Amino acid sequence: MSDKKFTIVTFSIFALLTSVVVAFNIWIDPMWHYGHAHTFNDVQQVIDEREQKIVRLRDGIQNEDTLLIGSSRSTYIHPSAFETLDVFNFSVANLSMRAYDSMIRYGVQVHPEFERVILGVDFFKASEQEAGLPSSIMNYEKKIEGSFYKSKNALSLKVFDYAVGNFRLSWKDSITQDRLYNRQLEAFARELDTETRVEEFEMKIERFQEEFYGENFVFYEAYSEILNKVLNNFPEQQFTFFTTPISTHLFAVLVEEGNYPDYERWIRELVDVNGEVINFMYPNEYTNNPLNYLDGHHFYPHVGDEIAERLEAVIRGEDLDGSFGVRVTHENVEEHLRDVRQKMDDWMNN
Repeated sequence: MSDKKFTIVTFSIFALLTSVVVAFNIWIDPMWHYGHAHTFNDVQQVIDEREQKIVRLRDGIQNEDTLLIGSSRSTYIHPSAFETLDVFNFSVANLSMRAYDSMIRYGVQVHPEFERVILGVDFFKASEQEAGLPSSIMNYEKKIEGSFYKSKNALSLKVFDYAVGNFRLSWKDSITQDRLYNRQLEAFARELDTETRVEEFEMKIERFQEEFYGENFVFYEAYSEILNKVLNNFPEQQFTFFTTPISTHLFAVLVEEGNYPDYERWIRELVDVNGEVINFMYPNEYTNNPLNYLDGHHFYPHVGDEIAERLEAVIRGEDLDGSFGVRVTHENVEEHLRDVRQKMDDWMNN
């Protein structure tokens, strides 16, 4: 073979392989650059939730009027569960409250039509060690705005590896991880057998007891100040706060570790900041049942659907009925906290 022919063959093979990588990466779309959906990409891994959701927020939404922000717990609230609100779920894992401002700012910047922000808040994130860490999505913004961002990902062998993984997951059509997404950006969690569920439950409760509760929990003094700044920075958006419901078993550990006064302070400060909060974090029909949780604090999507239904009811101005979700205001906050205290005492004494 002549040198010329060898060069042509080599470049032809290289071009062919490159074309296959690019085509497959775009077809499966593991980085969520595009909106197409089909049988072989309907299960998607979490690669970097912040990056994936930021690029989807920028390029992939049309009629959404509401931004939902929260931690990994809130990722399991499906936008499709809202009947009248068009929601983009911008929740990501391990979210610090210090990131709220930059996330809302970016959302409103690229989509000024956002009229409402629904904010899911977690009790353990109100501590100094969790809330005090500075956090922003600015680096992610710069990354996705960089030159040839999508082209680089289309050519990436690492992205190709993710695409192959998504292809396999979609082919099997099974949820085998703690969080996998469909093409509508709705998160799902693996179903566990009883033995594994008990192990995960106990491990997570032990971790919270050792790392987040007790002496490790010191209420962040600037908590309400930062929330107030967020509201002041976005006067044109309406805000709805809600608490994420941990299992009653985990709540009991919080009480046993002496953090119930911190919980009460947290609820009062949320009410002071926004005038009201929809509280789901107390003993009730959903939190009392450990089968509603993957690990004691991440609820399954069917619970997220119930949260969405009740949030939407409050936003419509309706009263909440049933035992799941209480609209806590200045008028009823003390009565509600006494009721929570009584429910917790009853549960722990049974």
